[in-house]
Parts: sequence; C-alpha cells; structure tokens
Amino acid sequence: MNKKKINGAVPPEEFTGGTISAPSKKAAGLKGVQVAIQHLSEEIGKEAVATLAPKMNQFDGFDCPGCAWPDPDEKRSFLAEYCENGAKAIAEEATTKKADPAFWAKHSVYELSQFPDFDLGKSGRITHPMYLEEGGTHYQPISWSSAFDIISEELNNLKDPNEAIFYTSGRTSNEAAFMYQLFVRSFGTNNLPDCSNMCHESSGVALNRTLGLGKGSVKHEDFAKADVIMIFGQNPGTNHPRMLASLEEAKSNGAKIVAVNPLKEPGLLRFSNPQKLSLLKSKTISDLYLQVKINGDMALIQALMYLMLEAEEANPNTVFDHDFIQKHTLGYNALIESIRTYDFKKLVQMSGVSENEIRDTADLLIRNKRIIICWAMGITQHKNGVATIQDLVNILLLKGSIGKPGAGTCPVRGHSNVQGDRTMGIYEKPPASLLNKLEAATGVSMPKEHGLDVVDSIDAMRKGKAKLFFAMGGNFLSASPDTHATAEALNNCALTVHVSTKPNRSHVIHGKRALILPCLGRSERDVQHDGDQFVTVENSMGVVHQSQGDRNPASDTLLSEVAIVAQMAHRHFGKDHEVPWLEMANSYDRVRDLISEVIPGFEDYNNRVQNKGGFYLPNGPRELSFTNKEKKGLFTVNNCEALDLEGAKYVLMTIRSHDQFNTTVYGLNDRYRGVHNERRVLFMNPDDMKKEGLKQGDVVNLVGHYKGEKRYAHRFMPIPYDIPHGNTAAYFPETNVLVPLDSTADESNTPTSKAIMITLEKQ
Repeated sequence: MNKKKINGAVPPEEFTGGTISAPSKKAAGLKGVQVAIQHLSEEIGKEAVATLAPKMNQFDGFDCPGCAWPDPDEKRSFLAEYCENGAKAIAEEATTKKADPAFWAKHSVYELSQFPDFDLGKSGRITHPMYLEEGGTHYQPISWSSAFDIISEELNNLKDPNEAIFYTSGRTSNEAAFMYQLFVRSFGTNNLPDCSNMCHESSGVALNRTLGLGKGSVKHEDFAKADVIMIFGQNPGTNHPRMLASLEEAKSNGAKIVAVNPLKEPGLLRFSNPQKLSLLKSKTISDLYLQVKINGDMALIQALMYLMLEAEEANPNTVFDHDFIQKHTLGYNALIESIRTYDFKKLVQMSGVSENEIRDTADLLIRNKRIIICWAMGITQHKNGVATIQDLVNILLLKGSIGKPGAGTCPVRGHSNVQGDRTMGIYEKPPASLLNKLEAATGVSMPKEHGLDVVDSIDAMRKGKAKLFFAMGGNFLSASPDTHATAEALNNCALTVHVSTKPNRSHVIHGKRALILPCLGRSERDVQHDGDQFVTVENSMGVVHQSQGDRNPASDTLLSEVAIVAQMAHRHFGKDHEVPWLEMANSYDRVRDLISEVIPGFEDYNNRVQNKGGFYLPNGPRELSFTNKEKKGLFTVNNCEALDLEGAKYVLMTIRSHDQFNTTVYGLNDRYRGVHNERRVLFMNPDDMKKEGLKQGDVVNLVGHYKGEKRYAHRFMPIPYDIPHGNTAAYFPETNVLVPLDSTADESNTPTSKAIMITLEKQ
C-alpha cells in the first residue's frame, strides 16, 4: 500500500493560528446577514446578493443545495428565504474560481492530498472530465466519450455485478436518483449505499417498525400549533438555521421549547431573525435546556416516562390518551410493565440532567398533548440510536401526539434531497414491491438479493470483494467512518469515479484508475435536447417541488447528473436496451412519467409538480393509517444501558463547525462557539482540563479505545467549554479516523460517531 496515499486521507495536522473568544449569546441576526453577504461577494461578486441569492427557495427559483428544512407552503420571505449557511452553499457552487485542466496540471495528486479540506474546496468548480491513469501523478482532461468507455470497460471486467459499489449523496435530484438506481439495478446489483446510512438510517428503522413510515409525520405548519417542542441531539443554529424561524413562531404562539444537547449551543438559546426588519432584537428559544451527558438521552426519556406514568396512576385518564391508545396502538401493557421496573434515580444519574429539570420537563409533557419531538445525529449515531428513537415514539403514542395538528415525529434531515433519494429507490434493501414495479414498467429483470450499505461496502472493498466504486456526488472518504480503512478500501479498487462540482479529498484517495465527472449545480441552467429542464426534490416533511436554475453553467463541458447517468447507461447497455436512456435525458418529463408508474404517491407527477409549491406525499402516521406489519402504532420495550468506556477516560462526539455543512468547509471560523481561524480544537469541560493539567494553548493527541485497539488523531488544542464532565467534542472529518468501522448502531449499522471512547496524550 502506498503510504503517501493513506496519509493523504487525513487532513493536514498544522494549526492555522486560531484564537478563542467567548461563545456567542445568540444566533443569526445582523452578523449572520453580514457573513452571508461577505461569502457571496467574495465568490461571485456583490451583484449576486441582488440577482442570485433571492431566487433560492422561491416558488419559481432553485432549491438550496444545503439542508432539507422545508419552505413555508404559502408565503415566502420577501427579503430572503435562505439562511447564512444557505448563502455559503450557493456561493461555493456559483464561485467564479475554476479547477480547470491547468489547475490539475499544476498540482499533483499527492500535492493536493496535502491541502487542507478548506483549500481543496476553495479551488473552484471543476470544468472538464478528469482522468488519472494507473501509476499517474496528475489528473488529465479526458473526453466524456472516453470516460464512459472506461467505466463500461471496468464494468465488463467484473466477474459479478455485486463487485461494483454505487454510492449516492443527498444532493442528487429525484430524477437523477431514479435514473441512477434504475441503471444500477439494470446492471444487476442492489449495492446502493447512500449518505442516509451514516445519518438517519436509525430513524428509518425505528419509524418504519413503530409507525410504518421512515419519515417524519409533521408539516411545517404544525410548529405554529404545537404546545411543546422537544429538540434532541440537534444544533439548528448551524445545521438547519431556518428552523429557528419556525421555533420563533411557535414561541410567539405560546409553545414551550425543550432543548436536549450536551453542548450549550447559541442557536438553541436566543435567535435574531434575519428575515425580519427587527433583526437587531433577539428572542429566547429554549424554555428548558437539558445538558445530557453524551448518550444520556435514552435515560432521560425513560425517566420522563416514569414520571408520566406516576402522574397517570395518581390521576387516571388525565395524562395518557387512552382513547387513542385503544384505537391506534399495540403493546401498551408491555411498555407500562417495563416502565414500572425503571430505577428512576439511576436514570437521572445516567442522563446527567438534574432531577428538578427532568420533573419540570415531565410536567410539560403531562399537561400538554400537542407535542412535536425533533432529533438529528446526536440521537441516530449511537449504538442504541434505534432504541432511543423508539422510546421517543413511545412518548408520542402515550400522549396521542401522532396524526393531529401541532404534534408528531420530526427527524430533521441534513442534505437537501436525502429523503427524496430514498423515496426514489436509493436503498440497498429494496422492498419487493419496488422491484416488481420496476420490472413491470421497464421489462428489465431486477436483482432480488439485498446489497451493501456504506459500512459493508467499505469492508467489501478492503477485502477485494468489490472492485469498482462510483459516487453520485458527495465526499465519500471524508463522510465515512474509520478514515484509514475507507482510504484502503478506495485504494483497492480498479476504478473509482466521482460525480462532483469541486475538488474534495475523495479525489486524491483513489483506485488504480480514477475519473472525476463534473456536473451542473442547482443554480445553473439545465438545457437538454428538448429545451430547458427542471428537477424536483423532496424536503424533510415530504413536499415534492420544482427546482430550476437560470445561471450560465461554470463550463460548457458540464453535464447534468441525469445526462451523466443516461449516457453512461447508453454506452454500457447499447441502443437496443429496454430503457430509452437518451430519450429520458432529452426531456425529464419522461423520467417523471416513469416515476409515476413505479413510485407510490407520484401519480400524475408532471402535472401535480406544476402546482405552486409542489405537493405532499402520502403520510400514513400523519393520517393515522399505519403501514407497519401490525397496522398500528407500536409501543416498544427498550433497555437502557450505560456506555462502556473500555478503559478510556472521556467520551468524544464529532460535530460540525458553523463554517461547515457536512464535509464541506466554508471557512475556518466557528463564531457561535468562539473559535476563530482553527479547526483542530477539542471542546472540554473546564474542570476536566484542570484535572488533566491542561491550559488553553496546550496540544494533545486524541487516543481512541475500541476492543483493545488504539487509534490516533494528532494535534488538537483543548479549549474550555460548557459541556458535561467526562464529555468532549471535536470537528469531523478530522476525527473520523477515531470511529471504528465495526462500531455501529444496532440494526441500522450507522457509525457511532457520537460516542467515541478516548484518552488524551499531552504533547
């Protein structure tokens, strides 16, 4: 193995001269507006503020390439229906900088591997297909025709279709995702890992089992009708900033908001709405802020259920909605018997939250029924992620808080169309109903054997069982766990292919041969044979709507993702294939017509998506029509166990900085947490720093402990922060190297990036 290749998988360890200040006391506001304008101006000029950004998330504009938080169904903000990080995302996409053939000729692959992620991303838009030959040192431009020939050649060289891995990022449109999964299955495999495997797979498993649908049940409008909103393991101020406006409206209508998070996050404390003229004023967001220990959420939830049952038994029929429970649920008695065995004092201790705060929270749940529970990766990326979400559902079912206004489940998705990709069939374990409909609509035989998810794909590539890796978007290396193992897996491949807009670390950790295929961005005009095209996306609340860019593409050489899939399929299968690939790429209406035949809820797709704001997909839990095997809301009994430190001293959770979205680093500042011009920091409890003899400015190595093995992430600066004793936090992807490949959530196989056992080595 080429040691330089593996070393290049980890971002450089040099410090950038950072400074630390007091954390911010509020989110957004005038500062957020200033930063958004600054990013837009630096990348595309000041005119973008007036011409480009205002089209984002508008009815006749393009969907933000950032998060999947829904747009209001009716009125959109006349100032700007986007947030600071949305502005950063579109500034990155629309940048005037170019990673053209001259860029790749100037920088060798090894030299690029030594770039920090920030510098790689700031290199500009990729303008031409690029090819790295076996043994080559530099990527070179290649024609599209030759690139597709290479892909088809390597596909034909495989002994079995299951030797190919086809990854998908959550930015891919519905049309591209559908075409992609159809190509992959026509080729003969269900190896369709996607970014859901690493984020909300635990949500899908838990919600499908308990409610029959792996999506949330609330609409955007429900937030304004809620009595109580609980937010678990989520930092909306950075990751979904427009959610703060929904929380602000809920507060104005009298809702009580409970934040549950180990770190004190400014976005959950106070918010100054940049979409209002009164942006200099800020409002309190959380009525209660419960600083759980890392992975203390399940203990907290069970302690709340204990107190709820105690109140119900003291005053029967006043706390639980027994009419709802009798009509719409199963398993109530088993859950109640389980709750009676809980050790309340032990649960309080395990949670890290004071008993008084838990009792105050329980009182809100006892007195109210319109309850929304939100969560994100702070819940899903734990070994007990599925069980924890099932307990959240237990609370909602006890209260009858499903299928009514102002109440329900709200898993908050990250990337802008990650939910739509799954709806379109990007799933390694497809239901038979999907495969049968694909076969009926196309005449192509579909593979029935389940495929590989992200973790299993990495393992297969490492062992030589998979030899071709194709990524439809994303930065697979930096998004995946166990960085060295993932790098080794990619290096083992005969060919790696990445559909991308900008350089990223996955381009420099490659197979024997490598291709980079540049594609259009969301804001760019998509012109095919039959004229201008639009695509569609699905937001995190099940609304399918249009997105159409109107900017000139960064290069005349770019292809859309739909066109890339169609031409690749046409080249591989030939012109006599049952699926008219090129015709479908000529007009995306044809793609949507086929989707109408195959995917439930998309009947008359082309007409319905023309409606202003699109349309809602069917949602069984929202309509009290549960589609799990029991056909009822299912109570579950879940065991709460303490984390095993495995001889370590601290628990580490990976987090994003405020200048970051997923693996994309927009800048080196995390101003909400008071970190400036630096990423290699470790957030620690001040008392823990004293016990370790550490002061600000010291440098430590993070040593991960797992099954008797040690892993190292080098050179981090500890900084004091409001976080529970024994808990720490640091940014990913710098700390992904510490996440073992086989440390995953039960049932969902999601990497446990939020609970890494570490000790510290002072340098």
